[in-house]
Amino acid sequence: MIVQKYKDMLQAKSVIRQLSEFATARGKEIGYENVFDYSLGNPSVPVPQQFTDTMIDLLQHRDPMELHGYSQSLGIPAVRDQIAASLNKRFGMSYTGNHIFMATGAAGAIAHAVRCVSEPGDEILTFAPYFPEYGPYINLTGAVLRVVPADTGSFQINFEAFEEMLTKKVAAVLINTPNNPSGVVYSTETIRTLAEIMSRKQEEYGHDIFLISDEPYREIVFAGVDSPYPSKFYDNTLSCYSFSKSLSLPGERIGYVAVNPKCTDAELISTMCSQISRGTGHNCPPSIIQLAVAQVLDLTADLSVYETNMNILYQELTDLGFECVKPGGTFYIFPKALEEDAVAFSEKAKKYDLILVPSDTFGVTGYVRLAYCIDTEKVERSLDALRKFVKSEYPR
Repeated sequence: MIVQKYKDMLQAKSVIRQLSEFATARGKEIGYENVFDYSLGNPSVPVPQQFTDTMIDLLQHRDPMELHGYSQSLGIPAVRDQIAASLNKRFGMSYTGNHIFMATGAAGAIAHAVRCVSEPGDEILTFAPYFPEYGPYINLTGAVLRVVPADTGSFQINFEAFEEMLTKKVAAVLINTPNNPSGVVYSTETIRTLAEIMSRKQEEYGHDIFLISDEPYREIVFAGVDSPYPSKFYDNTLSCYSFSKSLSLPGERIGYVAVNPKCTDAELISTMCSQISRGTGHNCPPSIIQLAVAQVLDLTADLSVYETNMNILYQELTDLGFECVKPGGTFYIFPKALEEDAVAFSEKAKKYDLILVPSDTFGVTGYVRLAYCIDTEKVERSLDALRKFVKSEYPR
C-alpha cells in the first residue's frame, strides 16, 4: 500500500512550479520571449569562466577515479578545509574542516541541520514571509514548523510575536537572509536582537535552541546594504549554504553545513550529518563539483544584473502605486497586490502574460513575488504589460 501522506501532497503541488509550467506552455503558443515569466528563482547569469576552465582542467589532468568516485561521507577533506579557511578570512570565524559538511545544496544542508538538532514533536520557528518548501523540509522529519507572523512594514522580524511563540517546545529557529520572497536583508540590529532573545530563552529553559541560517543568497546583496553573518552573533548557529545562486550552479546541487565552532557539540555535528545521510540519501555530492567549487570560493558570477533589474522594477511598481519594501538583495521583489486576494490578482495578470506568484504559500496574504532573474531587456519590455494590466484592471 502506498503512503497516504505523500499521495495527499500531490494535491498541494508547488504553486511556483505550476506557474512556471503555465509560462512554458504559454511560451509555446506566443513565443517564450513574449511571456514575462517572474515565477521561478532560476539564476539567469552564466557561471564564471574560471569555473568552466577549472572543470576542463580537472577533466583533462586529474585521475578519473578521484573526479567521479564517491567522496568521503562528510565531503572531500581538502575541500572542507578550503571552505573553512575562506569563511574564516571573510567573516572572522574559527572554522576548521571538521566543522564543514558537504551537502546537496542548501536543501540538503537544511535536511541535515534540522535532523541534528530536533526530535519528532519539537517545534521549529520560521518567519513569514518564508520559502514554502520549509513546510515539507521540516514537517516530514517529524518536527513541527510554526510560522511567526510577518512585520509587513519592514519585513524584518516581528519580535513581539516571536517572543510569544518561542516556548519550551522550540528546538530551533530557521531564518533566511537575504530573504526569499521579500528580498529584505536582516540588519545587524535585527540579528543582534534575535540572538539576545534566543540566548535569554536558552538560559530560561535550560536547553539549547539552535539557529539554522539558510543562506543561498548570501552573496546577492546590493550596494550599501547591511548584511551581517549570523554565526558571528549567536554561538549555536548552523549555516546552510548553496553555491546555486552565487556561482549560478543550481543544477549541480552543491552546498554545505558550517557548524559554528562555539556551538554545543560542535565537533560532533558534521559527523552526525554523515550518519543522517544514511537515512535521507543526501550523501556524497559529486566529487568533481566539490573539487571545482573549491577553486573558485572567492568568486561569484556577475550578479550586478540583479540590482539593475530590481531598481527598474521598484521604480515602476512604486510609480504605479504599489506598496513595496525595497529589496536589499536576492533577485525577488514582493509588492502588495492591488486587491486583497493575491491569487485573483495573479490570475488577472496572466491575461497580460505577466506571471506573478501569489503570496499565500509564503505565509503572507495580499502580496505577489516577482523573481526578476531574467534578462534586463525582458524586464524593460515587461513594463508596458505591467502598465496595461494596472490601468485596465485597477483604474484609479
